[in-house]
Amino acid sequence: MGLAKTAMVFFFIINVVCVLSMAMGNVVYKVGGAAGWTNIGNVDFKSWAASKNFHVGDTILFEYNKEFHNVVRVTHKNFNACNSTAPYETFATGADSFTIKKPGHFYFICSVPGHCEGGQKVDIRVSAASNSAPASAPSPTDSEAVPPSHGHGHPSSSPVLPKFQSPTVSPSPVEAPVPSAHAPHRNAGVSLYSSWKLWVPVAVLSFGLSAIAF
Repeated sequence: MGLAKTAMVFFFIINVVCVLSMAMGNVVYKVGGAAGWTNIGNVDFKSWAASKNFHVGDTILFEYNKEFHNVVRVTHKNFNACNSTAPYETFATGADSFTIKKPGHFYFICSVPGHCEGGQKVDIRVSAASNSAPASAPSPTDSEAVPPSHGHGHPSSSPVLPKFQSPTVSPSPVEAPVPSAHAPHRNAGVSLYSSWKLWVPVAVLSFGLSAIAF
């Protein structure tokens, strides 16, 4: 009887660990939402990015027609000027992923003539890790301090860490694009998802302990 109870405890702990692992996964953001990376339909990439709370470990997904578009990561200066010369990275597969590895700003444009000028550009502002105190907004030069990589597009120098100030509350990730240029409201569905990530493991733990006790 004691051996059976020990086995139940062991398998219960394994299940809890699996649930926690799934609940704490990183987020994949599709740029532009349902519209994707395009210059058609007046997609407001600035509002889309402002409605998201990007963190280290998240993935930025660019989906587009490679016959008409591309993705180029550039400096802040070239982002403002829609200049694609001396890029950090260039993507052209039509389904490109960029994994965030440090806080700061990451600037992307489409280098096809007229597309960036028409609004096909996005500034991905990345907050510090969620398990640490939120950082102040990094200056636009944070990402520029790293020279372009050769071949793989990964910066070679050490990252410039933002200075920490008193914690501020950031909105949860919202996948649907927000047409308004104003700061978006927190999405209720995402809040429920965040609560689910916390309460499901607790409920599983309580149920398992009760079952073992009887």
